[in-house]
Amino acid sequence: MLAVPATKGVYHEGTQRQAQSLAKDLPAEAWERVSAGTGSKGERLYDWACVALPEPGASAEVEGLRASRWLLVRRQIDDPNELAYYLAYGPKQTPTEELIRVVGSRWTIEDCFEQAKGEVGLDEYEHRKWDAWYRHVTLSLLAHAYLAILRSNAANGDKTGGKKGMAAPI
Repeated sequence: MLAVPATKGVYHEGTQRQAQSLAKDLPAEAWERVSAGTGSKGERLYDWACVALPEPGASAEVEGLRASRWLLVRRQIDDPNELAYYLAYGPKQTPTEELIRVVGSRWTIEDCFEQAKGEVGLDEYEHRKWDAWYRHVTLSLLAHAYLAILRSNAANGDKTGGKKGMAAPI
């Protein structure tokens, strides 16, 4: 899944068009109201349209195999002129609801990165070499995962770290 600008060119019905042009020509029945997941204020409802895109230059035999591409368009309910565009690539039989769920998981991932920046210093390293940066990010995210597990266990009243008969970690 990749968020793209409205001016992104996509191949549709044999020609290349901008994503915004393709979305503008969608019929009313192409739009479906679906939740992108639960947010801090409840369900994140949007109108969605999904357009199947052929592989550029692929023959009909190749298109029938394994994977597909889609343009997923998200429209605000209260402001229908505000659109967001996503390119998706996945198994051919992937339902639209699954693509929308993946788009919705983006907010959760961004929240996790924000927490990691604040809690374990993910953003507090000025790197000069790839190896050092990679180690820092890996250890920061590992520390964040450990803290998330501890937080989850504490919220659920689990003092043993999930193993019966074991002492709680210090």
